[in-house]
Amino acid sequence: MKKEEKTELTKERILTAAMEEFGEKGYAAAALNNICAAGIPKGLLYHNYENKDALYLACVKRSFSDLLKYLKEKGSDMGLQEYMEARLLFFQEKEKEARLFFEALLQPPAALSEQIGECRREFDEWNRMLYRQLLSGLNLRKDVTEEEAMEYFTLMQTMFNGYFSSPACNDLPFSDIVRAHETKLSGFLDYMLYGIAERGKRE
Repeated sequence: MKKEEKTELTKERILTAAMEEFGEKGYAAAALNNICAAGIPKGLLYHNYENKDALYLACVKRSFSDLLKYLKEKGSDMGLQEYMEARLLFFQEKEKEARLFFEALLQPPAALSEQIGECRREFDEWNRMLYRQLLSGLNLRKDVTEEEAMEYFTLMQTMFNGYFSSPACNDLPFSDIVRAHETKLSGFLDYMLYGIAERGKRE
């Protein structure tokens, strides 16, 4: 076996153990000693990952990457309902990755926010592509351009996620936050695309 292949196998072994630890406990409660207790020599871990932050970021990147790969396999021409169903199915099948994904999205360690933004960049770009595709099948209002609609989408998405990162959700169990986020996201996207009121006054 070539040295490069052996190194990749070692890193994958460490990453698998780390995904279990971070995916079960989250960033703050996870400990590298627990990962080493799973049969990873400490020297080997630090040879491949500088510290806890570097290993956590690798796990976060994997969680976003795996979700994106799963969604792409479903096709890039999904409708809104298909998209939400695919997300839900992935999170049900991959509980540890779901925890990593939502912690990074909604409650990221403050010191790692910028790096996490880079980890999710490709996923965010794919989401924007999907939203633009949904917009292309609609007749926009005459005073709204596609670019303005995309800017609105980015703004509202940030505000939506921000709510679940706010003190309003501080006392909720993490699993309840995730469930509420995914439940409300479907309606949120539907309202953005199709509105909540008919034009004109009530009779």
